[in-house]
Amino acid sequence: MNILILGSGGREHSLAWAVAQNPKCDHLMVAPGNAGIAKIADCVDLNILDGAAVLAFVRSQAIDFVIIGPEAPLAAGVADVLRAADVLCFGPSQAAAQLEASKFFTKSICDAAGAPTAGYGHFTDQPSAADYVRKMGAPIVVKADGLAAGKGVIVAMSEQEALEALDDMFSGEFGSAGAEVVIEEFMEGEEASYFILCDGRDVLAIGTAQDHKRVGEGDTGPNTGGMGAYSPAPVLTDEIAEQAMREIIKPTMAEMARRGTPYQGVLYAGLMIKNGKARLVEYNARFGDPECQVLMMRLGAQALDLLLACAEERLSEVQVNWAADHALTVVMAAKGYPGAYKKGTVISGANALPDSSSATCFHAGTAQIGANLTAQGGRVLNVTARAASLSEARTMAYDMVDQIDWPEGFCRRDIGWRAL
Repeated sequence: MNILILGSGGREHSLAWAVAQNPKCDHLMVAPGNAGIAKIADCVDLNILDGAAVLAFVRSQAIDFVIIGPEAPLAAGVADVLRAADVLCFGPSQAAAQLEASKFFTKSICDAAGAPTAGYGHFTDQPSAADYVRKMGAPIVVKADGLAAGKGVIVAMSEQEALEALDDMFSGEFGSAGAEVVIEEFMEGEEASYFILCDGRDVLAIGTAQDHKRVGEGDTGPNTGGMGAYSPAPVLTDEIAEQAMREIIKPTMAEMARRGTPYQGVLYAGLMIKNGKARLVEYNARFGDPECQVLMMRLGAQALDLLLACAEERLSEVQVNWAADHALTVVMAAKGYPGAYKKGTVISGANALPDSSSATCFHAGTAQIGANLTAQGGRVLNVTARAASLSEARTMAYDMVDQIDWPEGFCRRDIGWRAL
């Protein structure tokens, strides 16, 4: 098969790494890709938000299967354009991707489906939102309704912090994403991620993970896109996963189908777990980043078979073959992230790291400029390992981190602490 993956981050590098191992993959292309992806696939310059351009490229290159990595092309309807032209595609429609693109849409789905989630209010003007904050008190959660690159959620521990978050939202700091806000009750517990493939009819759980959102050790400081992750998540037991599937996932999928927008792709459910029960925090319409990296490290070549079965609406015919293993990834980021950071700094040692079925370094924001590997983003490398135990995987990952010479970079040294 000729396969095209859309995206340029660590998530897409890990997808490409897994897909390339499968003998069904004859030729792999990634648009636009990055310096790490370029070692295993052909990187192509393509506007992945332009469905017509993607379709023209697919036809010119005789692409058999398209895997959409990030949320932006899904929200832009790229999957719809491809499916309308009978191109086999992994990723939900624009209408179904509203589960991520609009927090209020998701809340309305949960209301209709009876899925347990946080109480909330939805606002389109700042005075009403501020009144609601004063009425409810803190702690409270303020969310930009639209896509804000993982940064539009503020867990406010004081009323003042919540009001300042509203100032940011309605002043345009998050662009159009903050034009509407959802304000939620603060849910106590431990958060974990549950990944489910959905083909419009059937569902198949493909793993659990837990990430570290805050920039500082001990889960302190501002929220980021994720500073590391591990899989499986011990807090998401088989019993809790079954409850989440029964009370949250399946009712959501049924409600989406009832509305005429069946969901097809990966559904990433962020769950808050307390006293043996899960409530929904949010849905994402794509694999998490960096959770995808640990899932792909564990799934390996079978990932392509699972994604194909999902796209071809035959999930009922496949199953996941798990090993009794654990994977952990450490994110190396540019100093200053998630605030301002410098681009173009040189990274040494990363290209010499192991690349095997149990240890590799996925690239997130890199470019090869001459002889130098350079940092081009906030989150730059995902140093990832798999082993029989989580502690062993963590040791392997940090051993690789210590082989990287990048004075302008940093990482957390406590990834996995909750489980360990």
